[in-house]
Amino acid sequence: MPLFVIPFPAFDPVLVHIGPLAIRWYALAYIFGILLGWVYARTIIRNGTLWGGKAPLTVEQFDDFVLWVTLGIILGGRIGYVLFYNLPLFAAHPLQILQLWNGGMSFHGGFTGCVIAVVLFARSRGIPIFSLGDITCAVGPIGLFLGRIANFINGELWGRPTDVPWAMIFPSGGPIPRHPSQLYEATLEGLVLLIILGILVRCGALKKPGTIVGSFAVFYALARCFCELFREPDIQLGFLWGGTTMGQLLSIPLFLFGIGLIIWARRQPPLPQTGDS
Repeated sequence: MPLFVIPFPAFDPVLVHIGPLAIRWYALAYIFGILLGWVYARTIIRNGTLWGGKAPLTVEQFDDFVLWVTLGIILGGRIGYVLFYNLPLFAAHPLQILQLWNGGMSFHGGFTGCVIAVVLFARSRGIPIFSLGDITCAVGPIGLFLGRIANFINGELWGRPTDVPWAMIFPSGGPIPRHPSQLYEATLEGLVLLIILGILVRCGALKKPGTIVGSFAVFYALARCFCELFREPDIQLGFLWGGTTMGQLLSIPLFLFGIGLIIWARRQPPLPQTGDS
């Protein structure tokens, strides 16, 4: 037991009630993550210097894409959670699949849904798939950061028992001091990843389509595997093969995908030089 334990702030998961409608922090995290990512993406598209000329898609096309990617993230995230994290429960109670307000989203499922949205939209509009994917991944950490902060506010997905000075006792985690692993993930999967991808964008990575998508996959997988060392596994799953967690196992193919995509992208010719946007 550590000498000092930081008390968990008494956050209410519901920000405000408007009649029968409850506005939750978790929902706001998704909304603001998408809005801020949309604004950042528009800035990237308009900056011809980053592309070596005019971007291969327009701001208006990305505006239309926002709805597609939103549906991809929500549907993919929910389906991924159902399949990977709690299939027996949802098989017995299928109507609970629709109860998104009770939580339960998978990043890896959301990423897959995002990839599907990118491919379908790009093909329907004649846009380069990897360029659209690069923009989407470059802004994605904004939503990841806000989502992990919402997890912290909800007092969920807390960490393993610890005696570090910044340990916290979470309301649903029993009387044991634990790592505030949500904040670790917000920092590494959100802020640090956003900075890394931003540096790569500034260094010209958009001129080699697929580089940002691959880098996102690699660095997210590394950050997630590291943070899982401090995060308590989902109670219905526990530890898996060799003491790994589901989050770590799902990150292995993501990491390999990213490495392969980076190698492929670096071997491709750069985007053709065009006039300034």
